Amino acid sequence: MAVKWSGGHSSSVLCLNVSAEGLVASGAERGELALWDGGGSPVAQLRLPQAEDVTSVVFSARRPSTLYTSHGETISVLDVRSLQEPLERFHVNEEEINCLSANDTDSFLAAADDSGAIKVVDLESKKVSRSLRHSNICSSVAFRPQRPQSLVSCGLDMQVMLWNLQKARPLWTTNLQECDVEEESLQSAGQFFNPPLAHSLSVASCGNVFGCGAQDGKVRIFRVTGGRFERELEFQAHSLGVSQVLFMPEAYWLLSGGNDGKVLLWDVGSNVGKQQKSPAKSLHRRKAQATACSRKDGKLNKVASNEHPGVVPKLTIEHGEKVNWLSCAEIKGSRRVLVADQTSSVSVYLLPEP
Repeated sequence: MAVKWSGGHSSSVLCLNVSAEGLVASGAERGELALWDGGGSPVAQLRLPQAEDVTSVVFSARRPSTLYTSHGETISVLDVRSLQEPLERFHVNEEEINCLSANDTDSFLAAADDSGAIKVVDLESKKVSRSLRHSNICSSVAFRPQRPQSLVSCGLDMQVMLWNLQKARPLWTTNLQECDVEEESLQSAGQFFNPPLAHSLSVASCGNVFGCGAQDGKVRIFRVTGGRFERELEFQAHSLGVSQVLFMPEAYWLLSGGNDGKVLLWDVGSNVGKQQKSPAKSLHRRKAQATACSRKDGKLNKVASNEHPGVVPKLTIEHGEKVNWLSCAEIKGSRRVLVADQTSSVSVYLLPEP
């Protein structure tokens, strides 16, 4: 059963984040921002200017009292010790921002928006250092841990991209539709009507493995090697689109939330681990996958994608509402998953020990 955190919002909660000190921030429609203690009590509330939907909230890794928030086309920098007028505002995006990501040295902040642009702000100079781009709405962007110049992004153009801030063009790009399994009978019926529009990204704490959730209900796990990445694993996670994926601090535990109202916990470590233990085999398989993608050869790719047919969730939470955002927090000595949905409450579930 979920514990409900109420009283912080009057409209649908859109985003969540947890600071290193355990403070929880939530953003909602109509400019509502709330801070919560670990007990689920709202400790501060603020309505941001113009009452624009708060679409992303991110705490600084180096300064946990600093909170970056996106609302409309604006990024506001707030001090959670005194939640009032923003310390700073950045207006560098031309359309509504969907996702923020700060690197772990707190030197760059990336903002992905509806135009497909990713504006990377240098937090020292307060200026845009890079403008990166997708050809359609950019739904998610994430800096890689321990690699402050490297980030990944995905969007409704079905592209997943790897970037380095020293270059304006992506180091590597994968089109999820081109690389999908072409199962003749299902391709026209399933894929055509439910293309893999990419909604969410999350990078594991190692920095080399990341997951992507898409509209076709699948989760795809990629591994970065040098200036490129390859697909390690793909599995059907939800019956409707995957709105959120989140790697937990535990190595390779992944949460996924879907439009089907479910929250699932996956342990992809056994599959990812196999690749680490057998690099020669892994390299051989990655080459086969790359060939399959470039040739669009359904049979070749089908063999690669079906190597892990038995991926089953460790935990299934029948949440019942479309998931807007997922986060996790250590509360009273136990790991909890926090869920934002169409309601004005935050739902909290206890997770099993790893």
